[in-house]
Amino acid sequence: MVDIAGSARPHDRSTTRPTTKAVIPAAGLGTRFLPATKAVPKELLPVVDKPALQYIVEEAAAAGITDVLLVTSRGKSSMVDHFDRRPDLEAQLEAKGDARRLEAIRKPSQLAAIHTSRQDEPKGLGHAVLCAAAHVGDEPFAVMLGDDLIDERDHLLAEMLAVQSERGGIVLGLIEVPIEHINRYGSVAISPVDGSGDPEGMFSLVRVNELVEKPEPAQAPSNLAIIGRYVLPPEIFDAIRKTEPGAGGEIQLTDAMARLASEGVPVHGVVFRGRRYDTGDRGDYLKAVVQLAWDREDLGPAFREWLVEFVSAQERA
Repeated sequence: MVDIAGSARPHDRSTTRPTTKAVIPAAGLGTRFLPATKAVPKELLPVVDKPALQYIVEEAAAAGITDVLLVTSRGKSSMVDHFDRRPDLEAQLEAKGDARRLEAIRKPSQLAAIHTSRQDEPKGLGHAVLCAAAHVGDEPFAVMLGDDLIDERDHLLAEMLAVQSERGGIVLGLIEVPIEHINRYGSVAISPVDGSGDPEGMFSLVRVNELVEKPEPAQAPSNLAIIGRYVLPPEIFDAIRKTEPGAGGEIQLTDAMARLASEGVPVHGVVFRGRRYDTGDRGDYLKAVVQLAWDREDLGPAFREWLVEFVSAQERA
């Protein structure tokens, strides 16, 4: 448990520059999806017909991000290849007159400038973020975890970037979860922010007073869970360098954020009530595929009809 509302000094740093960089930690081994991830990075597993990683980069681009850093490990060069051009394949599709597929394979290379940094060993999310220090430099940046897909119609990251631009400091993406599931997430204690809009709308702004990493339900400060969207000030890098390994022997980003907060850096949360798809394990991944396919204009009508018939047949069996 980390209390961040105590005797902190007033935060005297202001952030007005637009955030143009995002960091996507993608160095994990994807062991929950073996054997599929033995040779294919988990981030490239298809969700309907696009890799999960492409959804994340598209979200970043839609929010105004122009520069994306992938924090990778060995055996993951194919993630970078996905965002490169394929002139040979493009030429074949162009010769066939297949404009739809041609546009689809060109799109990834047009989303943002893609860069990489190698995390030499798995030392935790905090360490993965620290691998981005030289690239990010002295400006605020987004961190986007690949297990959380946000529907392209719901602009959570853009909302978070606007909050950070106005208020500085740290901004966290939050969702409400059943209290019995809170031990899967970081949890927060909050207080209201005057003039923060409709508390029951898609987005509402709160002040974060306390962070608890994966608490048991009885000890959780709320049912508000931190999801994989952060906007961080550049001071986070020095805080990570000063942070000792925590839970699991890893350098925890939560601990580094708490250190900054104790120094007076404000922490806000954007409570999100829109559409989110979890690809964190096999069951949730399958649900995400179904949810996204259901809503697709090109696939949805026929898929919905089949799925309803399939479920009805199983119920009758």
